[in-house]
Amino acid sequence: MLHVVPAFARIGEENAFAVLARATDLQRQGRDIINLGIGQPDFQTPGHIVEAAIKALRDGHHGYTPATGILPLREAITADLHRRLNVDVSPELVMVVPGGKVTMYMAILMFGEPGAEIMYPDPGFPIYRSMIEYTGATPIPVPIREENGFAFSAEETLSLITPKTRLLILNSPANPTGGVTPKAEIDALVKGLEKHPDVAIMSDEIYGQMTYDGEVHQTLLAYPQIRDRLILLDGASKTYAMTGWRLGWSVWPKALYENARKLAVNSFSCTNAATQFAGIAALEGPQDAVHAMLKEFDARRKIVVEGLNGLPNVSAATPKGAFYAFPNISKTGWKAKKLASALLEEAGVATIGGPDFGVHGEGYIRLSYANSADNIRKALARMGEFLASAKPT
Repeated sequence: MLHVVPAFARIGEENAFAVLARATDLQRQGRDIINLGIGQPDFQTPGHIVEAAIKALRDGHHGYTPATGILPLREAITADLHRRLNVDVSPELVMVVPGGKVTMYMAILMFGEPGAEIMYPDPGFPIYRSMIEYTGATPIPVPIREENGFAFSAEETLSLITPKTRLLILNSPANPTGGVTPKAEIDALVKGLEKHPDVAIMSDEIYGQMTYDGEVHQTLLAYPQIRDRLILLDGASKTYAMTGWRLGWSVWPKALYENARKLAVNSFSCTNAATQFAGIAALEGPQDAVHAMLKEFDARRKIVVEGLNGLPNVSAATPKGAFYAFPNISKTGWKAKKLASALLEEAGVATIGGPDFGVHGEGYIRLSYANSADNIRKALARMGEFLASAKPT
């Protein structure tokens, strides 16, 4: 018998991909399925980005690059951060990685071990908890509450810190809720963290350019008092519709950068060379496609919120960021995962049950409005018909 280390019994997964697989299987069977489950833009990567990758290949960029990423891309990332967020970052603290999850993996691996505690948003991206449990650390959920506009509470977050806390994971704009934490709350959290100098912070800002209704993304890089223990997670997947390109980047404190570099050398060696040149084009090229995509997401957001609030016993807060809605379905009588499954199997609409995002996700389902307005309207109609006729099981 093969003896796999016990840690693999603790590792979880991202159920959105399981739902995608089931939806795809039903489509193969001839079913008409509308997928509001997977969180990826339904837009093509802008043409000038694609052409930059093709040119890089034709120019002979076929080999290894530095494990931390090519310098022109790291410089483009720092220039973008300065332009958008008015923060100064050295390219020597930027690391290019194959997708946002790699930064999570590195950060949690650095601080997670038996006896340690790592705090993470709940409901939140499921890989946070999965990786924490894999390391043997104790996951400490930070409740993300609807009554708070799905923003974290600085007071509640700080109250959960103990002498065992090693890492605090934050995410705004947030998946799965679409919540955006206001500056005043972030100010209060940072001030409170001054009393906990041994707690590192990982700020997942992958949806930082996707905000609505005048909301302004507040990066934690803007707080010099925590920069020596702050890890920023960002990337091109959402903003530039580049999910399949696997291009992420992170900003590390100087004290942790060498650890991250060694993890890169020991795992993926480097990020795909042509993809890195595409990243330069994304950051330095025209941003028209980004603005057009965000405008379309905003229009769909309004359709989703209005439609959800018209469904029987469903209420939906208006998301302020990302491209997700997280409606409250507790009054329907359904458990969230059962409802999500029934909607897929019987109504042909793929959604994700709230508990897949954490213990505080019960009573909610997640819908991604990264689908066409017509499909969203059709999906909402199907959901309405189902909820009006089907009895909870």
